[in-house]
Amino acid sequence: MANETTNDLSSAFSNLLTTAGQIAQQQVDLLSTGIKAVVDVVEPLGKTAIDFVGSTANTVGQVLQNVSATILPKK
Repeated sequence: MANETTNDLSSAFSNLLTTAGQIAQQQVDLLSTGIKAVVDVVEPLGKTAIDFVGSTANTVGQVLQNVSATILPKK
């Protein structure tokens, strides 16, 4: 009878550790999925922002060239 109690306690402890391990793994998976989702959203936004800044810089450069060409015509 004492042996059965030891086996039951050992089994319960083993099940508890297994469950705790599964919960920890699920939390890691959830965090990993969340990070991937954030990266998937931020990446296109970052690319769009960089493209926008580049286009704006080119436009400003062209405007400045036109203004300077108007003010200082070529000889």
